[in-house]
Amino acid sequence: MSLPGEVRIVEVGPRDGLQNEATLVPTATKVALVERLAGAGLRTVEATSFVNPKAVPQMADATEVLSTIERRDGVTYPVLTPNMRGYDAAVAAGATSVSVFTAASESFAQRNIKASIAESIQRFAPIVEQAERDGVHVRGYVSTAWGCPFEGPIAPSAVHHVVDQLADLGIVDISIGDTIGVAVPGEMAAVMQPLLDHDADLELALHLHDTRGTALANAWAGLELGITAFDASVGGLGGCPFAPGATGNLATEDLVWMLHRHGIETGVDLDQLVEVARWITGELDQHVRGHVAGARIWPWAADARA
Repeated sequence: MSLPGEVRIVEVGPRDGLQNEATLVPTATKVALVERLAGAGLRTVEATSFVNPKAVPQMADATEVLSTIERRDGVTYPVLTPNMRGYDAAVAAGATSVSVFTAASESFAQRNIKASIAESIQRFAPIVEQAERDGVHVRGYVSTAWGCPFEGPIAPSAVHHVVDQLADLGIVDISIGDTIGVAVPGEMAAVMQPLLDHDADLELALHLHDTRGTALANAWAGLELGITAFDASVGGLGGCPFAPGATGNLATEDLVWMLHRHGIETGVDLDQLVEVARWITGELDQHVRGHVAGARIWPWAADARA
């Protein structure tokens, strides 16, 4: 079996990890989280979301967060922008990378972004056009790729259709999400393999929630298929306000530990990352949902195998 020598991790903790918190997290804590994650070696740290604050109150301080963080060379700080209004606000605050988001399920799209899938794609077109003029990178998210809390199982063809539409707009960096954590490793290929075979220009990532404890196993299945980019959230934080039953994401430190044990580079300092996981969950008065941050790390077990 051939595994990649390097994997790109998109840290989504400051956005996806915090968006569902019932108690408002202080802006200073959010800024510190982004900076500590970058300090641990993560090269892509999703900083915040420029969405309607009435819909997601936790992200109401997006402008302040993005304009306050001390940026490191070589680190990208993408933000979510559902429409042109969000895009303009993000760029004004210093965004150089934005993400747009839709779903493979019509019901989830309506609840999450108050639009059909087709309408969401139409909204993205002017963002992509303006981003090209501004030199801003655009990423696409496709939620509910394996299951929807309202519709049940989702056909792989529905996912492929949405990805094709994003690619037609010129978006090639696309994250495929198991939003409610219902997928198992044997179901990864049906969704991902046709995309890998169909368009070599696509930069595909997996966005896995650990609702039923299968996220890390699903990541391994993705590695075996040739996926080299994964979204993850420090401490396993996460959840979606519009997806009943969705819990935390794949814990970044668990993913990094597994990758390092197989000699796969991430650029991340695992010890520092574990400290960040323990710190932020303490700030939120929560327990660490991942495994590695709560386990004893012997020196011989912390990094790549000899």
